[in-house]
Amino acid sequence: MEEYGRRAARDERRISMAKGHRSQIKRDRNENQKEKRPSAKLSYARVSVQKACFVLDAIRGKDVNTALGILAYNPRYASRVIEKLLKSAVANAENNNGMDVSKLYVAECFANDAPTMKRVHPRAQGRAYRILKRMSHITVVLDEK
Repeated sequence: MEEYGRRAARDERRISMAKGHRSQIKRDRNENQKEKRPSAKLSYARVSVQKACFVLDAIRGKDVNTALGILAYNPRYASRVIEKLLKSAVANAENNNGMDVSKLYVAECFANDAPTMKRVHPRAQGRAYRILKRMSHITVVLDEK
């Protein structure tokens, strides 16, 4: 009940707001620019961007079933992570957008830099080498043919 009350109050405020009000204009603009394609994003994946891109390049532009087949037989660690992400994007397309799974293909897939964990490895004569444990943000965007 409380949820309904908040929503009604919010809608009431929105209606009472002038049409030319800047927050209403921004809200309308953002609704129009909203991405309609289903996607899935994995943040802070413990795989470097360079290693993730090897796998992402292999599936870019392929239909979903072919991409899942490629990922299933790819020995790289990143392929397991991306396979799970691709299955999530397919589920989003099916459940949220009502799309047909057989018509889906990988429209976009990319990996961006995430924060790097810095570690120290002790070396001879009191020196210390730095180890960079790189992470990435991986995004998969699907579309219908």
